[in-house]
Amino acid sequence: MKILGLQHVNVEHPGYFLKLLKEDGHSYHGVNLDIGEDIPSLDNYDGLWVMGGPMDVWEEEKYPWLINEKKFIKKAVIETGIPYLGLCLGHQLLAEALGGTVGPAQKPEIGVMDVQLTELGAQGIFFDGLPEEFKCLQWHSAEVTELPCDADVLASSTNCVVQALKWGTRAFSVQFHLEVEQDTVENWGKIITYADALDSAMGSDGLEKLRAACKKEMSSFNSNTERVYLNWMQTSAHT
Repeated sequence: MKILGLQHVNVEHPGYFLKLLKEDGHSYHGVNLDIGEDIPSLDNYDGLWVMGGPMDVWEEEKYPWLINEKKFIKKAVIETGIPYLGLCLGHQLLAEALGGTVGPAQKPEIGVMDVQLTELGAQGIFFDGLPEEFKCLQWHSAEVTELPCDADVLASSTNCVVQALKWGTRAFSVQFHLEVEQDTVENWGKIITYADALDSAMGSDGLEKLRAACKKEMSSFNSNTERVYLNWMQTSAHT
């Protein structure tokens, strides 16, 4: 498969997913929207992945490229029907592009936290093989507040109802992060928006605490990422 990736900051890429793609002989082309790179035509691609980022979906004045990105996602998912995977901001962008609403989180989630599958999530393909409750990295201060029409919630947490969603048969997204690697926390901690949120949530030594928490869970993170990756590949072939 040839995957097109929309990226919003260079250190927030597919992470462990990218390792799995390469091992299987698939290709990934990342477009960095924050530095002005243009989105290419989907004609030569078999899937669309949209990554996370420190900006919010409503900051169109500050990040005008968000306008075209949302239009592109809407056309890609609704008209083209291309298989879609959204992570964090990519989850929120999918929801808004399809007619849902995103707003500030009532309780921002930052840290290694639990997510629970809904009944639909536990029965569906996307999370097949994962436990009904599992740990993941959370680092977000916005959330989906209203679902798009015909979307289903696949996972929730205590403070965020829409942790994962499905639209149609080939568009999936998650608010949380599975793609964590050894250097993820270190790299993301250099982004001022993320660093400030981390300090507010976990204190001045938050980076070290979060790095240690992720290191402890790295094996399960990687295992869950691989399972979700295989499941997404299965859904991408589903018509």
